[in-house]
Amino acid sequence: MKHFWLSILLLLPLSTTAAPPFKEGEAYMKLTQPQPTLDSSKIEVVELFWYGCPHCHKFQPYVEKWLKTNPANVSYIRMPAILREEWSLHARAFYAAEILGIQERIHAPLFVAIHIEKRRLFSENALMQFFEEFGVSNEEFRNAFHSFMVDSKVRRARQMTRRYQIRGTPAVVINGKYVTGPGMAKGFDNMIKVIDYLVKKESLPAS
Repeated sequence: MKHFWLSILLLLPLSTTAAPPFKEGEAYMKLTQPQPTLDSSKIEVVELFWYGCPHCHKFQPYVEKWLKTNPANVSYIRMPAILREEWSLHARAFYAAEILGIQERIHAPLFVAIHIEKRRLFSENALMQFFEEFGVSNEEFRNAFHSFMVDSKVRRARQMTRRYQIRGTPAVVINGKYVTGPGMAKGFDNMIKVIDYLVKKESLPAS
């Protein structure tokens, strides 16, 4: 009898493929139309955010920790989402800071000012005063804030927010193909794990 059951077991098919840890349509979604990336030699990870979003503020420590360990083949990009027209004000501030060369210095403090210090930085004048604290004169701020370059970058951010099919923030787009967020991933910890999973998935050679 023992030999009989052994022979049956040997005839059973062996499963060589483990189930993926995260399912498409649950922890992340696949874009209906993949979007081009800026550098095809790397896996592009785009974080879409709004400075007025408390969830985006809470996500920042997870991002900063992840950036210290992310693979060399990853290109990380921040992009302000524009889901409503009033969000374009902070998108302008983000790109003005980039032009002025203070984006890295001002990014985290702007979140802190709004969400911890409860400052009402929701007008051009209020933002101008905030930039002044980082050594930017009012004239420099206005010139950057209303520049053609900032106009172009804000226009693209608005367009990409639509193309990425973003419905809320924070959201992360992996290699122009997949989107995840804390709602889909069930929290920030899991969101980082989903990002890592999709980066590895995109790093595999095409079969």
